[in-house]
Amino acid sequence: MAPIEVPWLLPALYWVVGIAFGYAIHVIATRMTKTNAEHIAGEIIENAKKKGDVIVREAEVKGREEIQRVREQVENENHLRRQEIAQSEERIAQREALADQRNTSLNQKELQLDLKRSSLDDEEKRLNERRQEIEHQSQAGLKKLQEVAGLSAEDAKVVLLRKVDEELASEKAALIRRNHDEAVANAAEQARRIITIAVERYATEQIADASTTTVVLPSEEMKGRIIGREGRNIRSLEAALGVNVIIDDTPNVVVLSSFDPIRREVAKRTLEQLVVDGRIHPSRIEEMTQKVHAEMDAETQKAGEEAAEKLGLRGIAPEILNLVGRLRFRHSYGQNVLAHSIEMGRIMGLMAAEIGLDQSIARRCGLLHDIGKVLTQETEGSHAMAGADFLRKHGETAVVCNAVAAHHNEVPGESWYAELSRAGDAITSARPGARAETTEIYLKRLEKLEEIARSFPGVVKCFALEAGREIRILVEPSKIDDNQATVLARDVCRLIEHNLEYPGQIKVVVIRESRCTEYAR
Repeated sequence: MAPIEVPWLLPALYWVVGIAFGYAIHVIATRMTKTNAEHIAGEIIENAKKKGDVIVREAEVKGREEIQRVREQVENENHLRRQEIAQSEERIAQREALADQRNTSLNQKELQLDLKRSSLDDEEKRLNERRQEIEHQSQAGLKKLQEVAGLSAEDAKVVLLRKVDEELASEKAALIRRNHDEAVANAAEQARRIITIAVERYATEQIADASTTTVVLPSEEMKGRIIGREGRNIRSLEAALGVNVIIDDTPNVVVLSSFDPIRREVAKRTLEQLVVDGRIHPSRIEEMTQKVHAEMDAETQKAGEEAAEKLGLRGIAPEILNLVGRLRFRHSYGQNVLAHSIEMGRIMGLMAAEIGLDQSIARRCGLLHDIGKVLTQETEGSHAMAGADFLRKHGETAVVCNAVAAHHNEVPGESWYAELSRAGDAITSARPGARAETTEIYLKRLEKLEEIARSFPGVVKCFALEAGREIRILVEPSKIDDNQATVLARDVCRLIEHNLEYPGQIKVVVIRESRCTEYAR
């Protein structure tokens, strides 16, 4: 029988043998790998043990060093604390010693005070005894005096008071006679002064449209120079110019306050020239003020001549033209007085031509009708009457003087020119836009303030400032001493309180100044 051939047996046998051989190789490789791993692990463990020992030794060294450092730090802190405690104990000991010394000193002072108190008590007892003794002697002496004189105490008082009254009456009479003699001696001089003054004059109905003027400065530093050392320059400015100089926080601006526009204009020009000049001190202020006054006189003279030329007038006295020029700085109810006078002259000329009158005389009356508004009146009266009196003294005709005096119906008109002056004044002042309504009480009060101050003897000048809340009075030092200046300020206050009604309070300042000037040659 032939053997059976299996075709897949041989390949299967090969697979089994290969698998067995691979397994054997895997086992051998695995054992070799394990052996190598154990060897490497042993080396790693050995190295780790060595490194661990090194780290442990380093940690022990660092720990010992840190412990040593902390120990030294604690010892240093303890040492410092012991030093502080010792110092504190020393200070406490010193304070205790000082307190003991103070207690000892206080005890000694207390003993001394007790001794002084005892001594004062003894002295008081002696004084009381002495006082009683003196009172007893005084009563005895008074009784003896009454017995000798034959008068009682009441009778003696009556005799003494009568004698004092006689002496006071004699002194009063001597004072009155002395004042009367001084008044008589100064009468002629005062009369000439009242007649010749022709600057910065004011009438009762006049109302200014503004009471302040602004002066622009080149820098803020100029304000300090204007004020001067301890306010010397600003006081000189206010005294010389008669205005109130206001310096506030407004940059590069100084405000000049006064109800009189001519004073404000003079002050403005003076201050502007002082700023340009750069020399600001009391003597320079006086020189510049005089210079500006001279310039103002020339300017007002020119303005008056120009006004007369506009109306074709000739033969007007220079003094009158100067006052006409001053009208340029005056306003009545907001209307410029010079422009109002020129306008009225033209209107009167036109009306005179219509009714066949002399146009030149009519224009002359119109130009001069308000000249009294620049006159400072020493007595009560209107600007119309003051203007007529002034024109009469300077050679104007009776027709012109009557027209000026009658333009407010204060006196009867003696010619048609007086009637034309009334009509022309009504036309120029009542036309739309000519004037603005303001109050008269304000400036009447200011005028009355100055009039009250001028009513006292020895007063040279007076200026109402701060919108009537202050009045400054300049007196003659040869006539009024310091004590009399104090009395004068009080008397002015009393007269103001009696004659005026005003809000708040009014400050009265009396200035007495003596000057001595010599020249070294």
